[in-house]
Amino acid sequence: MSANTFELFVAGRYLRAKRKQAVISVITVISIAGVAAGVMALVIGLAVNNGFRTSLQRSLLGATAHIMLVEKEPGEGIANWSQLDSQLRKLPEVVSVSPGFYGTVLLSGPLQSAGAELKGIPVDKPPDMLLHLKQGSFDDLGKTTGLPGIILGSRLAQSTGMVLHSVVNVLSPPRELTPFGMQSTHFQFRVVGIFESGFYEIDSFYGFIPLQQAQRVFDVGNVVNSVELRLGDIYKAPEVAEQVQKIAGPTLVANTWMEQYKQILSALSSEKLVTALTIGLIQLVAALNILITLVMMVMEKNRDIAVLMSMGARRQQIRKIFVLQGVLIGVVGTAIGLVLGYTLSFLADRYHWLSLNQEVYSFAYVPFNARWQDGLWIAAVAILVSFVATLYPARSATRIAPVEALRYE
Repeated sequence: MSANTFELFVAGRYLRAKRKQAVISVITVISIAGVAAGVMALVIGLAVNNGFRTSLQRSLLGATAHIMLVEKEPGEGIANWSQLDSQLRKLPEVVSVSPGFYGTVLLSGPLQSAGAELKGIPVDKPPDMLLHLKQGSFDDLGKTTGLPGIILGSRLAQSTGMVLHSVVNVLSPPRELTPFGMQSTHFQFRVVGIFESGFYEIDSFYGFIPLQQAQRVFDVGNVVNSVELRLGDIYKAPEVAEQVQKIAGPTLVANTWMEQYKQILSALSSEKLVTALTIGLIQLVAALNILITLVMMVMEKNRDIAVLMSMGARRQQIRKIFVLQGVLIGVVGTAIGLVLGYTLSFLADRYHWLSLNQEVYSFAYVPFNARWQDGLWIAAVAILVSFVATLYPARSATRIAPVEALRYE
């Protein structure tokens, strides 16, 4: 039997306590459970944070661009957007360039009227969010026969009483002066699609129409008020934005998705750190249990240690026996915690175990996204903490004098 095998064998035997050592056995089980609970809680906590971040990012970027080029000061719009389009397409990482015109209107439906953000888009460049509609087809938006088409968010359609193929009345912002004051212009659109992003603010406020129709509703010429870029790598947005700014000139400004949603993303990052630190305290409690277990083990195995040392076992081997005991507790607890954490996160996300009030939280349920990268560092930290907890008891074990321990045996 090699030296390492000998130490591992003895450590395993000590962990499997006999009847007279039942207290140590119970504390060992509690230590394993503590490590497992800490690891499981941390996996689930980070899965929730990652779930909210991923879902929020997917929903927002599905409706908006990775980089949005807009006027620095609101004016007559971007008239040279077609020239900018050809130049921006040549930039690295730029996948698509899409002009748009958006503004606030009033939608009038069978049930009630509601304010909406109406966005004109090219019919040949649909946003990712509109590629898979809940009802209808995006292709119908570009049809030129009959009434022009409109695609509504599911919550907006529900609140106004609009259904697929129904006619919706759109009132533009007041711009025509009459003897009775400023009057709005009335337009009619046919609902050709209903989308659902899963994000309440978007589903309850957004509507999409062809770009030419948006220019007609807001009574502007061949201008846009945004040029939106989508990138192959969304995290290179700051670098690309600098190049876009040089092309656009001083009257326009390039905003990245990170800048647009900075407050939300910063809050989620801070929450992730707080979650890790708070739940990490469970690991400290588990480490304390491991410390107590090994201290009691050293006291219980005083005679055995003396016998081993008198038979030639080196102090380094004795130390390693108790270090391996603590590490074994950490490894077993970590493995159990990882299995439970990832399993529960998967099931909770798949079957939507935790429902939310979508009007308050913007999500219908708590999303879970357990990343394997988090599991690696969680396991490393848990095992490291378990190892540190073994240092004092292992050192104490090597201080036992065989002669003194066996004197009265």
